[in-house]
Amino acid sequence: MLTIMQKMRDHASKCAEEIKKHSCVHVVSHIDADGLTSAGIICSALERSGVEYSTRFVKQLDDAIIAELADQNHELVIFTDLGSGMLESIESSGINAIVSDHHQPRGEIKYHLNPHIFGANGSYELSGSGTTYILASALGDNRDLADLAIVGAMGDLQHLKKGYLTGINRIILEEGVSCGVLRFEKDLLLFGKQTRPVFKLLQFASDPYLPGLTGNEDACIEFLHKQGIRFSGDERWRLWIDLEQDEKQRIVSALVQYCLNAGLPPYKIQRLVGEVYILLKEREGTEMRDASEYSTLLNATARYNHADIGLAVCMGDRGDAYDKARKLLGEHRQNLVNGLMFVKEQGITKLTNLQYFDAGSNIRETIVGIIAGMSTSIVQDRSLPIIAFANTDDGVKISARGTQDLIRKGLNLSEALAKTSAEVGGAGGGHDIAAGATIPHDRKEEFIQKLDAMIGTQIRKRK
Repeated sequence: MLTIMQKMRDHASKCAEEIKKHSCVHVVSHIDADGLTSAGIICSALERSGVEYSTRFVKQLDDAIIAELADQNHELVIFTDLGSGMLESIESSGINAIVSDHHQPRGEIKYHLNPHIFGANGSYELSGSGTTYILASALGDNRDLADLAIVGAMGDLQHLKKGYLTGINRIILEEGVSCGVLRFEKDLLLFGKQTRPVFKLLQFASDPYLPGLTGNEDACIEFLHKQGIRFSGDERWRLWIDLEQDEKQRIVSALVQYCLNAGLPPYKIQRLVGEVYILLKEREGTEMRDASEYSTLLNATARYNHADIGLAVCMGDRGDAYDKARKLLGEHRQNLVNGLMFVKEQGITKLTNLQYFDAGSNIRETIVGIIAGMSTSIVQDRSLPIIAFANTDDGVKISARGTQDLIRKGLNLSEALAKTSAEVGGAGGGHDIAAGATIPHDRKEEFIQKLDAMIGTQIRKRK
Protein backbone atom coordinates (compact mmCIF):
# COMPACT_ATOMS: atom_id res chain seq x y z
CA MET A 1 0.00 0.00 0.00
CA LEU A 2 2.94 2.34 0.62
CA THR A 3 4.02 1.78 -2.99
CA ILE A 4 0.55 2.71 -4.25
CA MET A 5 0.59 5.78 -2.03
CA GLN A 6 3.94 6.86 -3.49
CA LYS A 7 2.68 6.41 -7.05
CA MET A 8 -0.34 8.53 -6.22
CA ARG A 9 1.89 11.19 -4.65
CA ASP A 10 4.05 11.24 -7.79
CA HIS A 11 1.01 11.81 -10.00
CA ALA A 12 -0.39 14.35 -7.52
CA SER A 13 2.82 16.34 -7.94
CA LYS A 14 2.13 16.63 -11.66
CA CYS A 15 -1.44 17.77 -10.90
CA ALA A 16 -0.08 20.30 -8.40
CA GLU A 17 2.28 21.73 -11.01
CA GLU A 18 -0.71 22.32 -13.25
CA ILE A 19 -2.58 24.07 -10.42
CA LYS A 20 0.37 26.39 -9.77
CA LYS A 21 0.20 27.67 -13.33
CA HIS A 22 -3.12 29.36 -12.61
CA SER A 23 -4.11 32.32 -10.46
CA CYS A 24 -7.73 31.22 -10.03
CA VAL A 25 -9.41 27.80 -10.11
CA HIS A 26 -12.99 26.56 -9.86
CA VAL A 27 -13.70 23.68 -7.45
CA VAL A 28 -16.67 21.40 -8.18
CA SER A 29 -17.57 18.86 -5.50
CA HIS A 30 -20.25 16.49 -4.28
CA ILE A 31 -22.88 17.37 -1.66
CA ASP A 32 -22.13 14.66 0.91
CA ALA A 33 -19.66 14.69 3.81
CA ASP A 34 -16.88 13.22 1.65
CA GLY A 35 -17.48 15.90 -0.98
CA LEU A 36 -17.56 18.73 1.55
CA THR A 37 -14.36 17.63 3.27
CA SER A 38 -12.73 17.17 -0.15
CA ALA A 39 -13.63 20.75 -1.01
CA GLY A 40 -12.51 21.95 2.42
CA ILE A 41 -9.13 20.29 1.97
CA ILE A 42 -8.39 21.60 -1.53
CA CYS A 43 -9.75 25.10 -0.80
CA SER A 44 -7.59 25.33 2.35
CA ALA A 45 -4.55 24.19 0.36
CA LEU A 46 -5.28 26.67 -2.44
CA GLU A 47 -5.72 29.48 0.07
CA ARG A 48 -2.39 28.67 1.69
CA SER A 49 -0.74 28.61 -1.74
CA GLY A 50 -2.14 32.02 -2.66
CA VAL A 51 -4.41 30.65 -5.41
CA GLU A 52 -7.87 32.22 -5.66
CA TYR A 53 -10.80 29.84 -6.00
CA SER A 54 -14.56 29.61 -6.44
CA THR A 55 -16.77 26.62 -5.58
CA ARG A 56 -19.81 24.76 -6.78
CA PHE A 57 -21.53 21.76 -5.21
CA VAL A 58 -23.68 19.34 -7.21
CA LYS A 59 -25.85 16.32 -6.44
CA GLN A 60 -24.59 14.50 -9.51
CA LEU A 61 -22.25 15.43 -12.32
CA ASP A 62 -23.93 15.14 -15.74
CA ASP A 63 -23.50 16.35 -19.30
CA ALA A 64 -25.59 19.47 -18.70
CA ILE A 65 -23.39 20.64 -15.81
CA ILE A 66 -20.23 19.85 -17.77
CA ALA A 67 -21.56 21.93 -20.68
CA GLU A 68 -22.26 24.83 -18.29
CA LEU A 69 -18.72 24.63 -16.93
CA ALA A 70 -17.29 24.59 -20.44
CA ASP A 71 -19.28 27.72 -21.34
CA GLN A 72 -18.00 29.49 -18.21
CA ASN A 73 -14.43 29.10 -19.52
CA HIS A 74 -12.66 28.68 -16.16
CA GLU A 75 -8.85 28.69 -16.17
CA LEU A 76 -8.88 25.33 -14.37
CA VAL A 77 -11.63 23.17 -12.86
CA ILE A 78 -10.79 20.79 -10.01
CA PHE A 79 -13.41 18.08 -9.55
CA THR A 80 -13.34 16.50 -6.09
CA ASP A 81 -15.24 13.36 -5.00
CA LEU A 82 -16.81 13.17 -8.45
CA GLY A 83 -15.83 13.23 -12.11
CA SER A 84 -14.31 9.78 -12.63
CA GLY A 85 -17.54 8.44 -14.11
CA MET A 86 -17.73 11.34 -16.60
CA LEU A 87 -14.15 11.51 -17.87
CA GLU A 88 -15.10 11.18 -21.53
CA SER A 89 -17.55 14.08 -21.30
CA ILE A 90 -15.02 16.23 -19.41
CA GLU A 91 -12.32 15.48 -21.99
CA SER A 92 -14.55 16.16 -25.00
CA SER A 93 -15.89 19.39 -23.47
CA GLY A 94 -12.46 21.02 -23.65
CA ILE A 95 -12.44 21.89 -19.93
CA ASN A 96 -8.95 22.19 -18.47
CA ALA A 97 -9.57 19.81 -15.56
CA ILE A 98 -8.07 17.90 -12.68
CA VAL A 99 -10.22 15.08 -11.31
CA SER A 100 -9.56 13.99 -7.71
CA ASP A 101 -12.00 11.16 -7.08
CA HIS A 102 -12.32 7.60 -5.79
CA HIS A 103 -15.31 6.25 -7.74
CA GLN A 104 -14.81 3.67 -10.47
CA PRO A 105 -13.31 5.40 -13.55
CA ARG A 106 -14.86 5.45 -17.00
CA GLY A 107 -12.54 6.97 -19.61
CA GLU A 108 -9.22 8.79 -19.30
CA ILE A 109 -7.89 12.32 -18.92
CA LYS A 110 -4.38 13.60 -18.28
CA TYR A 111 -4.79 14.86 -14.71
CA HIS A 112 -6.78 12.15 -12.97
CA LEU A 113 -5.99 11.12 -9.39
CA ASN A 114 -7.93 8.02 -8.37
CA PRO A 115 -6.96 4.98 -6.23
CA HIS A 116 -8.46 2.51 -8.73
CA ILE A 117 -5.88 3.56 -11.35
CA PHE A 118 -3.02 2.66 -9.01
CA GLY A 119 -4.39 -0.64 -7.66
CA ALA A 120 -6.34 0.41 -4.53
CA ASN A 121 -10.08 0.10 -3.94
CA GLY A 122 -11.96 3.39 -3.64
CA SER A 123 -14.83 1.76 -1.76
CA TYR A 124 -12.86 1.10 1.42
CA GLU A 125 -9.14 1.88 0.98
CA LEU A 126 -9.35 5.58 0.05
CA SER A 127 -12.14 8.15 0.04
CA GLY A 128 -12.58 11.22 -2.14
CA SER A 129 -11.30 13.42 0.67
CA GLY A 130 -8.32 11.14 1.12
CA THR A 131 -7.50 11.38 -2.58
CA THR A 132 -7.80 15.16 -2.37
CA TYR A 133 -5.59 15.17 0.75
CA ILE A 134 -2.86 13.56 -1.36
CA LEU A 135 -3.34 16.30 -3.96
CA ALA A 136 -3.25 19.00 -1.25
CA SER A 137 -0.06 17.49 0.18
CA ALA A 138 1.59 17.99 -3.20
CA LEU A 139 0.82 21.71 -2.93
CA GLY A 140 2.60 22.09 0.42
CA ASP A 141 2.81 20.78 3.97
CA ASN A 142 -0.89 20.21 4.61
CA ARG A 143 -0.67 17.21 6.94
CA ASP A 144 -2.88 19.02 9.47
CA LEU A 145 -5.75 18.49 6.99
CA ALA A 146 -5.55 14.72 7.57
CA ASP A 147 -8.36 15.04 10.11
CA LEU A 148 -10.76 16.26 7.40
CA ALA A 149 -9.73 13.33 5.20
CA ILE A 150 -10.67 10.93 8.00
CA VAL A 151 -14.02 12.69 8.51
CA GLY A 152 -14.72 12.22 4.81
CA ALA A 153 -13.72 8.55 4.94
CA MET A 154 -16.07 7.95 7.87
CA GLY A 155 -18.86 9.81 6.10
CA ASP A 156 -18.30 7.53 3.12
CA LEU A 157 -18.49 4.49 5.46
CA GLN A 158 -15.04 3.31 4.40
CA HIS A 159 -14.57 1.63 7.79
CA LEU A 160 -17.46 -0.83 7.46
CA LYS A 161 -15.62 -3.61 5.62
CA LYS A 162 -13.34 -4.44 8.56
CA GLY A 163 -14.69 -2.24 11.33
CA TYR A 164 -11.79 0.20 11.05
CA LEU A 165 -10.03 2.25 8.38
CA THR A 166 -7.61 0.34 6.16
CA GLY A 167 -5.43 0.83 3.10
CA ILE A 168 -4.31 4.33 2.21
CA ASN A 169 -6.89 5.68 4.65
CA ARG A 170 -4.73 4.10 7.34
CA ILE A 171 -1.59 5.83 6.09
CA ILE A 172 -3.38 9.18 6.18
CA LEU A 173 -4.66 8.40 9.69
CA GLU A 174 -1.10 7.70 10.86
CA GLU A 175 0.09 10.98 9.33
CA GLY A 176 -2.65 12.79 11.25
CA VAL A 177 -1.63 11.06 14.47
CA SER A 178 2.03 11.92 13.94
CA CYS A 179 1.30 15.62 13.49
CA GLY A 180 -1.04 15.75 16.48
CA VAL A 181 -4.45 16.29 14.87
CA LEU A 182 -5.90 12.77 15.29
CA ARG A 183 -6.23 9.97 17.81
CA PHE A 184 -7.89 6.57 17.42
CA GLU A 185 -9.10 4.11 20.05
CA LYS A 186 -11.56 1.28 20.68
CA ASP A 187 -14.91 2.49 22.00
CA LEU A 188 -18.67 2.14 21.76
CA LEU A 189 -19.82 2.85 18.21
CA LEU A 190 -23.28 4.20 18.98
CA PHE A 191 -23.74 7.67 17.57
CA GLY A 192 -23.56 10.77 19.77
CA LYS A 193 -20.88 10.01 22.36
CA GLN A 194 -19.68 13.62 22.30
CA THR A 195 -23.05 15.36 22.39
CA ARG A 196 -25.90 13.14 23.61
CA PRO A 197 -26.89 12.13 27.16
CA VAL A 198 -25.99 8.48 27.73
CA PHE A 199 -29.57 7.22 27.65
CA LYS A 200 -30.08 8.98 24.30
CA LEU A 201 -27.30 6.87 22.77
CA LEU A 202 -29.46 3.81 23.36
CA GLN A 203 -32.78 5.48 22.55
CA PHE A 204 -31.63 6.55 19.08
CA ALA A 205 -29.51 3.49 18.27
CA SER A 206 -30.16 2.27 14.73
CA ASP A 207 -27.05 0.30 13.82
CA PRO A 208 -27.54 -2.04 15.46
CA TYR A 209 -31.22 -1.61 16.23
CA LEU A 210 -31.71 -2.52 19.91
CA PRO A 211 -35.13 -4.19 20.27
CA GLY A 212 -36.91 -2.91 23.36
CA LEU A 213 -34.44 -0.04 23.81
CA THR A 214 -34.34 1.82 20.49
CA GLY A 215 -37.10 4.41 20.55
CA ASN A 216 -38.02 3.78 24.20
CA GLU A 217 -36.57 6.45 26.52
CA ASP A 218 -37.98 4.94 29.74
CA ALA A 219 -36.56 1.51 28.93
CA CYS A 220 -33.13 3.03 28.23
CA ILE A 221 -33.12 4.87 31.55
CA GLU A 222 -34.14 1.71 33.38
CA PHE A 223 -31.42 -0.27 31.59
CA LEU A 224 -28.78 2.19 32.85
CA HIS A 225 -30.23 2.16 36.36
CA LYS A 226 -29.76 -1.61 36.46
CA GLN A 227 -26.07 -1.13 35.65
CA GLY A 228 -25.73 1.34 38.51
CA ILE A 229 -25.00 4.23 36.17
CA ARG A 230 -25.55 7.75 37.45
CA PHE A 231 -26.37 9.68 34.32
CA SER A 232 -26.93 13.20 35.60
CA GLY A 233 -24.71 15.57 37.55
CA ASP A 234 -23.46 19.15 37.69
CA GLU A 235 -26.95 20.29 36.66
CA ARG A 236 -26.74 18.54 33.28
CA TRP A 237 -27.06 15.09 31.77
CA ARG A 238 -23.84 13.12 31.66
CA LEU A 239 -22.47 12.30 28.24
CA TRP A 240 -20.57 9.15 27.27
CA ILE A 241 -17.33 11.15 27.39
CA ASP A 242 -18.13 12.06 31.03
CA LEU A 243 -18.22 8.42 32.20
CA GLU A 244 -15.42 6.60 33.99
CA GLN A 245 -13.82 3.70 32.15
CA ASP A 246 -15.37 1.08 34.44
CA GLU A 247 -18.83 2.59 33.83
CA LYS A 248 -18.31 2.35 30.07
CA GLN A 249 -17.20 -1.27 30.38
CA ARG A 250 -20.28 -2.12 32.46
CA ILE A 251 -22.60 -0.63 29.86
CA VAL A 252 -20.87 -2.34 26.92
CA SER A 253 -20.90 -5.74 28.66
CA ALA A 254 -24.56 -5.35 29.56
CA LEU A 255 -25.43 -4.29 26.00
CA VAL A 256 -23.66 -7.31 24.51
CA GLN A 257 -25.55 -9.63 26.87
CA TYR A 258 -28.82 -7.81 26.14
CA CYS A 259 -28.32 -8.27 22.41
CA LEU A 260 -27.50 -11.96 22.84
CA ASN A 261 -30.67 -12.45 24.88
CA ALA A 262 -32.65 -10.57 22.23
CA GLY A 263 -31.39 -12.97 19.58
CA LEU A 264 -29.41 -10.47 17.52
CA PRO A 265 -27.01 -12.19 15.09
CA PRO A 266 -23.27 -11.91 15.83
CA TYR A 267 -22.55 -9.50 12.96
CA LYS A 268 -24.96 -6.96 14.49
CA ILE A 269 -23.56 -7.34 18.00
CA GLN A 270 -20.04 -6.80 16.63
CA ARG A 271 -21.15 -3.32 15.53
CA LEU A 272 -21.42 -2.17 19.13
CA VAL A 273 -17.69 -1.68 19.62
CA GLY A 274 -14.98 -0.63 17.20
CA GLU A 275 -12.37 1.92 16.31
CA VAL A 276 -13.29 5.59 16.70
CA TYR A 277 -11.44 8.66 15.45
CA ILE A 278 -10.97 11.78 17.58
CA LEU A 279 -10.07 15.20 16.15
CA LEU A 280 -7.68 16.71 18.67
CA LYS A 281 -7.93 20.29 17.38
CA GLU A 282 -11.68 20.32 18.12
CA ARG A 283 -13.27 21.09 21.47
CA GLU A 284 -14.47 18.09 23.47
CA GLY A 285 -18.25 17.82 23.64
CA THR A 286 -18.81 19.20 20.13
CA GLU A 287 -19.86 17.35 16.98
CA MET A 288 -16.49 18.02 15.36
CA ARG A 289 -14.54 16.15 18.03
CA ASP A 290 -15.71 12.76 16.72
CA ALA A 291 -15.19 11.96 13.02
CA SER A 292 -18.51 10.14 12.69
CA GLU A 293 -20.53 12.94 14.29
CA TYR A 294 -18.64 15.53 12.24
CA SER A 295 -19.57 13.74 9.01
CA THR A 296 -23.24 13.70 9.99
CA LEU A 297 -23.12 17.42 10.78
CA LEU A 298 -21.76 18.03 7.29
CA ASN A 299 -24.42 15.84 5.67
CA ALA A 300 -27.01 18.06 7.35
CA THR A 301 -25.77 21.08 5.40
CA ALA A 302 -25.07 20.34 1.73
CA ARG A 303 -27.84 17.76 1.42
CA TYR A 304 -30.27 20.58 2.29
CA ASN A 305 -28.82 23.12 -0.15
CA HIS A 306 -26.47 24.73 2.39
CA ALA A 307 -23.08 23.55 1.14
CA ASP A 308 -21.64 26.98 1.89
CA ILE A 309 -22.28 26.41 5.59
CA GLY A 310 -20.64 22.98 5.56
CA LEU A 311 -17.63 24.26 3.68
CA ALA A 312 -17.22 27.16 6.13
CA VAL A 313 -17.24 24.66 9.03
CA CYS A 314 -14.63 22.52 7.27
CA MET A 315 -12.45 25.60 6.87
CA GLY A 316 -12.62 26.49 10.56
CA ASP A 317 -15.71 28.66 11.14
CA ARG A 318 -16.85 27.82 14.69
CA GLY A 319 -19.17 30.82 14.98
CA ASP A 320 -22.14 31.61 12.76
CA ALA A 321 -21.64 28.71 10.32
CA TYR A 322 -21.32 26.17 13.13
CA ASP A 323 -24.48 27.46 14.83
CA LYS A 324 -26.42 27.19 11.57
CA ALA A 325 -25.01 23.70 10.93
CA ARG A 326 -26.14 22.50 14.37
CA LYS A 327 -29.68 23.74 13.68
CA LEU A 328 -29.71 21.94 10.35
CA LEU A 329 -28.38 18.82 12.09
CA GLY A 330 -31.42 18.69 14.37
CA GLU A 331 -33.72 18.81 11.35
CA HIS A 332 -31.61 16.22 9.51
CA ARG A 333 -31.80 13.74 12.40
CA GLN A 334 -35.58 14.07 12.51
CA ASN A 335 -35.79 13.52 8.75
CA LEU A 336 -33.72 10.34 9.08
CA VAL A 337 -36.00 9.03 11.84
CA ASN A 338 -39.08 9.85 9.76
CA GLY A 339 -37.56 8.22 6.69
CA LEU A 340 -36.71 5.03 8.53
CA MET A 341 -40.21 4.90 10.01
CA PHE A 342 -41.65 5.30 6.49
CA VAL A 343 -39.65 2.30 5.27
CA LYS A 344 -40.71 0.22 8.28
CA GLU A 345 -44.37 1.04 7.70
CA GLN A 346 -44.33 0.64 3.91
CA GLY A 347 -42.16 -2.47 3.94
CA ILE A 348 -39.64 -3.81 1.44
CA THR A 349 -40.55 -5.40 -1.89
CA LYS A 350 -38.48 -8.48 -2.74
CA LEU A 351 -37.56 -9.63 -6.22
CA THR A 352 -35.33 -12.56 -7.18
CA ASN A 353 -31.99 -10.76 -6.82
CA LEU A 354 -32.77 -7.50 -5.00
CA GLN A 355 -35.13 -5.81 -2.57
CA TYR A 356 -36.40 -2.25 -2.84
CA PHE A 357 -38.60 0.50 -1.46
CA ASP A 358 -40.12 3.42 -3.32
CA ALA A 359 -40.15 6.58 -1.21
CA GLY A 360 -41.84 8.69 -3.89
CA SER A 361 -41.83 12.23 -2.50
CA ASN A 362 -41.89 11.08 1.14
CA ILE A 363 -38.08 11.06 1.56
CA ARG A 364 -35.80 13.79 0.26
CA GLU A 365 -33.77 12.50 -2.68
CA THR A 366 -30.53 13.78 -1.13
CA ILE A 367 -30.92 11.54 1.94
CA VAL A 368 -32.65 8.49 0.47
CA GLY A 369 -29.25 6.80 0.14
CA ILE A 370 -28.61 7.28 3.86
CA ILE A 371 -32.05 5.80 4.61
CA ALA A 372 -31.24 2.86 2.32
CA GLY A 373 -28.09 2.19 4.34
CA MET A 374 -29.91 2.57 7.66
CA SER A 375 -32.69 0.24 6.53
CA THR A 376 -30.27 -2.70 6.69
CA SER A 377 -30.93 -2.59 10.45
CA ILE A 378 -34.64 -3.36 10.01
CA VAL A 379 -34.68 -5.86 7.13
CA GLN A 380 -34.42 -9.54 7.92
CA ASP A 381 -32.85 -10.65 4.62
CA ARG A 382 -29.29 -9.37 4.10
CA SER A 383 -28.72 -11.75 1.18
CA LEU A 384 -30.14 -9.17 -1.27
CA PRO A 385 -28.96 -5.62 -1.99
CA ILE A 386 -31.33 -2.77 -1.09
CA ILE A 387 -32.45 -0.35 -3.80
CA ALA A 388 -34.22 2.91 -2.92
CA PHE A 389 -36.25 5.19 -5.19
CA ALA A 390 -37.16 8.85 -4.63
CA ASN A 391 -38.83 11.38 -6.91
CA THR A 392 -36.96 14.46 -8.15
CA ASP A 393 -37.86 17.23 -10.56
CA ASP A 394 -35.50 15.74 -13.14
CA GLY A 395 -36.49 12.09 -12.82
CA VAL A 396 -36.22 9.26 -10.31
CA LYS A 397 -33.24 9.15 -7.97
CA ILE A 398 -31.94 5.64 -7.22
CA SER A 399 -29.62 4.68 -4.37
CA ALA A 400 -28.31 1.14 -3.99
CA ARG A 401 -26.53 -0.49 -1.04
CA GLY A 402 -24.92 -3.94 -0.83
CA THR A 403 -22.86 -5.90 1.69
CA GLN A 404 -19.33 -7.26 1.69
CA ASP A 405 -20.73 -10.81 1.45
CA LEU A 406 -22.54 -9.84 -1.75
CA ILE A 407 -19.41 -8.19 -3.15
CA ARG A 408 -17.52 -11.44 -2.59
CA LYS A 409 -20.25 -13.25 -4.55
CA GLY A 410 -19.76 -10.94 -7.53
CA LEU A 411 -22.06 -7.96 -6.89
CA ASN A 412 -20.88 -4.68 -8.43
CA LEU A 413 -23.54 -2.00 -7.97
CA SER A 414 -21.52 0.67 -9.78
CA GLU A 415 -21.39 -1.44 -12.94
CA ALA A 416 -24.99 -2.62 -12.58
CA LEU A 417 -26.47 0.86 -12.10
CA ALA A 418 -24.29 2.49 -14.77
CA LYS A 419 -25.26 -0.04 -17.45
CA THR A 420 -28.91 -0.45 -16.49
CA SER A 421 -29.62 3.26 -16.10
CA ALA A 422 -27.99 3.98 -19.49
CA GLU A 423 -30.31 1.41 -21.09
CA VAL A 424 -33.36 3.37 -19.94
CA GLY A 425 -32.03 6.83 -20.76
CA GLY A 426 -30.44 7.68 -17.41
CA ALA A 427 -26.97 7.80 -15.87
CA GLY A 428 -25.31 6.34 -12.78
CA GLY A 429 -22.25 4.89 -11.10
CA GLY A 430 -20.37 4.85 -7.80
CA HIS A 431 -18.80 1.94 -5.91
CA ASP A 432 -19.27 -1.81 -6.02
CA ILE A 433 -20.97 -1.70 -2.60
CA ALA A 434 -22.86 1.59 -2.95
CA ALA A 435 -23.99 3.38 -6.08
CA GLY A 436 -26.58 5.79 -7.41
CA ALA A 437 -28.38 6.76 -10.61
CA THR A 438 -31.07 9.00 -12.06
CA ILE A 439 -33.59 7.74 -14.64
CA PRO A 440 -36.71 9.11 -16.39
CA HIS A 441 -39.95 8.86 -14.39
CA ASP A 442 -41.67 6.58 -16.90
CA ARG A 443 -38.85 3.99 -17.06
CA LYS A 444 -38.83 2.93 -13.39
CA GLU A 445 -40.53 -0.47 -13.81
CA GLU A 446 -38.36 -1.35 -16.79
CA PHE A 447 -35.25 -0.31 -14.86
CA ILE A 448 -36.01 -2.43 -11.80
CA GLN A 449 -36.59 -5.56 -13.92
CA LYS A 450 -33.37 -5.01 -15.87
CA LEU A 451 -31.41 -4.32 -12.67
CA ASP A 452 -32.78 -7.49 -11.04
CA ALA A 453 -31.63 -9.52 -14.04
CA MET A 454 -28.19 -7.88 -14.18
CA ILE A 455 -27.49 -8.43 -10.48
CA GLY A 456 -28.51 -12.06 -10.92
CA THR A 457 -26.04 -12.38 -13.79
CA GLN A 458 -23.22 -10.83 -11.74
CA ILE A 459 -23.70 -13.23 -8.85
CA ARG A 460 -24.13 -16.32 -11.03
CA LYS A 461 -20.92 -15.50 -12.94
CA ARG A 462 -18.89 -15.64 -9.72
CA LYS A 463 -20.23 -19.07 -8.70
